[in-house]
Amino acid sequence: MKGWSGRGKLAKINIYSRGTVYFTHWVNAAFFVLMIVIEPIRERTPAIAVTGVLTGTVSAFVCARLLRRAMDAYLGQGEVSRVLLVAGGALGAVNAGLGLIVAMTGVVDRRDEGLVYLAVGGLIPFLLVHSLLVPVRTTVLVQGSLVTGITGLLALGGAPWSTLVGTFLSAAFMTGWMAFAVIASMWGLKVVGELRDARDVRARLAVAEERLRFGRDLHDVLGRNLAVVALKSELAVQLARRGRAEAVDQMVEVQQIAQDSQREVREVVRGYREADLRVELEGARSVLGAAGIICKVIADEVDELLPAPARSALGWVVREATTNVLRHGDPRRCTISLGAVGGAVVLVVENDRADTASLRPDGGGSGLAGLRERLAAVGGTLEAAPVRGARFRVTARIPAAGVPAARGAGPDGGAGAKQEAPGREAVAGGEDVA
Repeated sequence: MKGWSGRGKLAKINIYSRGTVYFTHWVNAAFFVLMIVIEPIRERTPAIAVTGVLTGTVSAFVCARLLRRAMDAYLGQGEVSRVLLVAGGALGAVNAGLGLIVAMTGVVDRRDEGLVYLAVGGLIPFLLVHSLLVPVRTTVLVQGSLVTGITGLLALGGAPWSTLVGTFLSAAFMTGWMAFAVIASMWGLKVVGELRDARDVRARLAVAEERLRFGRDLHDVLGRNLAVVALKSELAVQLARRGRAEAVDQMVEVQQIAQDSQREVREVVRGYREADLRVELEGARSVLGAAGIICKVIADEVDELLPAPARSALGWVVREATTNVLRHGDPRRCTISLGAVGGAVVLVVENDRADTASLRPDGGGSGLAGLRERLAAVGGTLEAAPVRGARFRVTARIPAAGVPAARGAGPDGGAGAKQEAPGREAVAGGEDVA
């Protein structure tokens, strides 16, 4: 079972919001059962006490199940059973009736605060469900009518004006505040869910935009060349039919255009698939800083000792690791270091408050597996594992000729902690990281 620090933002908000609703429900149900026991015993009507305990307990469990389904319905994730809804309303009406019977028995001599719970406490579990299923105006109208009606019944029972006014104000505040707390909690959870969905849509749109850009580049490269090929091929056909020697020249030009087109397409695909390490480092600093994450980039110039494919592979490591930092957990700080350790160029990306379960450091995810394949192609290795303090560390190593073995390494095997020639540093978020 994952701990609190190992959960994502949405999971934490979901637990907090639903927990607030359940806490409100169970505390109110417990108070009502307690009052329905104490007051009838004082009045020497144990039958009402036993009935109240049974109906109050059953109502609490039925409405708890109703609350779960009502919260799902509010979030657009399900529907509420009509049978449960009718059962919860009927139990609430029975509880309210029992409470009114007790409250109206000798009520003129009673001034304690328990009168409020006896009057409306039995209805609150169902009212919490009702507030999530109807508009706010309907909630205000229904609860206002119920509080007014209950106060009128107490007035018929002979309660003094001071008791009636206090009961009306207390009941109105209690029901209104509980309904507001429930609606506000679920509204906040719904907004956070919509923001997550919007982020996912934005990511898909970014992918679609990149595909369109790639398609436009291919169109620009191939469109004109294919049109020229078609025209020259048609001309060569006409010349060949006439027995003209120029047909061969035209086909030679077609061959040259086809070879040029093939080369240009390869350049487009290469630019699409390759990642520039320095550009990715700067992009990671900028993106993480914009997300409110304090990012420190320590980059030595040792990447120049690597061939272009190796630098591209490290660029993909930075890109994928940055994506994981944004998507998994609730990070506050991230450190990216690039340096030389033991004859190899080492890239370390480490962040705090990581959702280590969703990152799957065993390589089950396609992202880390893809990085391992890219690094293996250039003789490199990738290590990804959680470390102490709910942190996650990604370490990429690529052997490089000409890298001194004495170059400094960080205390955890990372690069850039102690170096003969200090690297460049860039901090995002307006704060340094020790």
